[in-house]
Amino acid sequence: MRTPFTGAGTALVTPFRTDGSLDETAIRRLVRRQIEGGIHFLSPCGTTGEAPTLGHSEKLRVSELVVDEAAHRVPVLAGAGGYDTREVIALVRELQRIGVDGILSVTPYYNKPTQEGLYQHYKAIAESTPLPIVLYNVPGRTGVNLEPQTVARLSAVRNIVGVKEASGNVVQMSEIVRACPEGFLLLSGDDPIAVAVMAVGGRGLISVASNAIPAEMAQVIELAEKGDFAASRRLHHWLLPFLQVNFCEANPIPVKAAMAAMGLLEEVYRLPLVPPSPAARDRIMKVLQELKLLGSAARV
Repeated sequence: MRTPFTGAGTALVTPFRTDGSLDETAIRRLVRRQIEGGIHFLSPCGTTGEAPTLGHSEKLRVSELVVDEAAHRVPVLAGAGGYDTREVIALVRELQRIGVDGILSVTPYYNKPTQEGLYQHYKAIAESTPLPIVLYNVPGRTGVNLEPQTVARLSAVRNIVGVKEASGNVVQMSEIVRACPEGFLLLSGDDPIAVAVMAVGGRGLISVASNAIPAEMAQVIELAEKGDFAASRRLHHWLLPFLQVNFCEANPIPVKAAMAAMGLLEEVYRLPLVPPSPAARDRIMKVLQELKLLGSAARV
């Protein structure tokens, strides 16, 4: 049996209707497509899900829909992070009641806590719930880096089970693997370096690209898990233009534009995010055409 939150997980986009409301039908449809594509777990309400613009009740509703549609076929790792520890704990408790399988919690942003502050923040969250917690380090967005020594301290907390590392620093990730217990999960937070992260001891990926190509991203990680890095690299290199173009503008702008072109959702963003520039859209469409992804995603 697969260890929860290993393999390829999808950082789910949040589809909206043209009036800006949640597109609940599309959320369910995307979850079904992910599971049928062989994805190993789902992570709603994170950066890719436009969490900063989701209200409290919307985060709960999105998570509720994903849990219901997943129906225990894959684990649900719901996003619950922020710069107010008390508010995060309150959200975690409500997500626990909904039935999520774990929590992905981004480091506090804007108030830039010290390493001791980060430790105490995550310790307080973990002590508030029996749910497994996966730390989320993305210093390019939050302005603070969760250092390997702090991750090692947190790995001693019973229900802190892993870290999603999106620093882009593979040396730092190697240090985490070296410093933490064997069962502690290192997950790549960046599609373009996922194979490299697997090679240094990573246990999986929380992917943006898998919103559009779940089967392919699951295969990249499964091959690496089996130690077939030659095959994993071949598929990774073929997909690389798409993995890169998803960050030609702020995530999730490019991947939502790609998914709309593939017929998977309406291309609607919430301000301050806006549609891609004409130049970025041209790049996205060129990659989709080159990889023959247009017309490959019939609605389910």
